[in-house]
Amino acid sequence: MNYEEAVAYIEETPKFTKKNSLEHTKECLRRLGSPEKRFKVIHVAGTNGKGSTCAFITSVLREAGYSCGLFTSPHLVRINERFQINETEIDDETFLNAFEKVKHLADELVAEGSYHPTYFEMLFLMGMVIFAEAGVDYVTLETGLGGRLDATTAVEAPAACVITSISLDHMQYLGNTVSEIAGEKAGIIVPGVPVIFDGNSEEAAKVIQKKAEELHSPYFEVKQEDSEIYKNTRTGIDFSLKNGYYGDIIFSIPFIAKYQVMNASLALKTMEVLKENIPVSIENLKDGLLRTRWQGRMETVLPGVIVDGAHNEDGVKKFVETAAHFQEECPLTLLFSAVDDKDYKDMISSICGKIKLSHVVVTQVGGYREVPAEEFAKLFRENGCTDVQVCEKTEEAFPLALKLKGEAGMLFCVGSLYLVGEVKDVIRRKKYD
Repeated sequence: MNYEEAVAYIEETPKFTKKNSLEHTKECLRRLGSPEKRFKVIHVAGTNGKGSTCAFITSVLREAGYSCGLFTSPHLVRINERFQINETEIDDETFLNAFEKVKHLADELVAEGSYHPTYFEMLFLMGMVIFAEAGVDYVTLETGLGGRLDATTAVEAPAACVITSISLDHMQYLGNTVSEIAGEKAGIIVPGVPVIFDGNSEEAAKVIQKKAEELHSPYFEVKQEDSEIYKNTRTGIDFSLKNGYYGDIIFSIPFIAKYQVMNASLALKTMEVLKENIPVSIENLKDGLLRTRWQGRMETVLPGVIVDGAHNEDGVKKFVETAAHFQEECPLTLLFSAVDDKDYKDMISSICGKIKLSHVVVTQVGGYREVPAEEFAKLFRENGCTDVQVCEKTEEAFPLALKLKGEAGMLFCVGSLYLVGEVKDVIRRKKYD
């Protein structure tokens, strides 16, 4: 197979079939030569903030001179984005080499009457092969869905487990309450391995603490009140993490959303907990946070243009908080789309209830999951927005929204990671600057 055929094969593997057991995934790793044992893993789960937290940790480790792999999902434009080595997306040849090894294993399993790896298992197994062959020191590993039954939990001896913000999402798979979902996320905890977690939800925190205590795993809670924000501008945020280790040191992050302070704080706490095994200087920490880049989460892609994949209740709430912070100083334009399995009616209601929008442009994304743009337009108008324009394709919607933004305004592209991916693709192809 060539690269294109390999990608097509993976994409045709059903994405949401019933998970294979963790024992199946572990067996696959063993038959691949246990690649996951050739590096140390920092395992990250949660509802929101997983990718950003992974990016902060990886950037800090890189600044300290360590060789790092980063495994995340989903991808925005190209499937290779899911695998980074030293913060660079892998090339097609590396992708194809790993695919061929995992595909050979899958063929063997099917011939034996066993199960074919799922979509996510295929990618996870490829990642482990890729990072082992690259000889990295550390891998920051983001779970796919949940934690307890996630393929990534087949890694048996991580250096640390990190659990980010937990809220209601993927309830058809993970449970109907925050406690139930927290129980699934806490499934990544390993006996004796330190757990660093977002403690802002008391309901989730109780579940995580109980699981850590049962497994005799030291746990470290990080809350919003542990940090203090000094400055929040259109270029980033300055903050401190007030504890005995960091004191009054001021850190800077290149993101405008306040919620990224929590993700950065989780990364800082992780490095504090691991300081004996993974030495990182304060300067490495400061420089690593400042130079962190993460696609699609309150990411500034052009001056005054921010893309955010907020697609659930908590994500939208945090987007609204950020946009509201800037609406007093400049006019806001919104480019919006969502897919049909998200509660876009509530999303639109929440946005319109808290933000004054000068212009709204709606489009449609997501292939078979797409929602007609006219339906979004109707909902925005019902929620009080008067200037709403419809473009069925992102390729037409983005230039229009950019024009409506004007020189002094800000444009937020929000509602779906599909939309983020398409916007970034348009910017890349059209060579905006």
